[in-house]
Amino acid sequence: MESESPYKGKTGLKRLWNAFHYSLAGFSAAFKNEDAFRQEVILAVILIPTALFLHVDGLRKAALIGSVFLVLIVELLNSGIEATVDRISLENHHLAKRAKDIGSSAVFLSLVNVIFTWLLILFD
Repeated sequence: MESESPYKGKTGLKRLWNAFHYSLAGFSAAFKNEDAFRQEVILAVILIPTALFLHVDGLRKAALIGSVFLVLIVELLNSGIEATVDRISLENHHLAKRAKDIGSSAVFLSLVNVIFTWLLILFD
């Protein structure tokens, strides 16, 4: 039986430790190479502390903060899609464009979600 990947052999705490470091490397790569991710991190640095200081209940604070984290998560996934598409080929292809456009749409919707979540909670 074929192995899925030579990197899949770690288990237990070693796997968790490696996953933690891969996650930090991914976060660092996105921050270093992706302008949109840096802008969204700045947005998060402003909005998350703001949410913590607002006089709303815990569930509303969680919704405010969660909406911001969702943007970062979707942007990371979008950046991964873009890097993968670019790794495969830099030529213009309708499927590559479709993949990148769909990823961009996901980021856009997550940003719209932040706007609506914050407006609904702040002006309730």
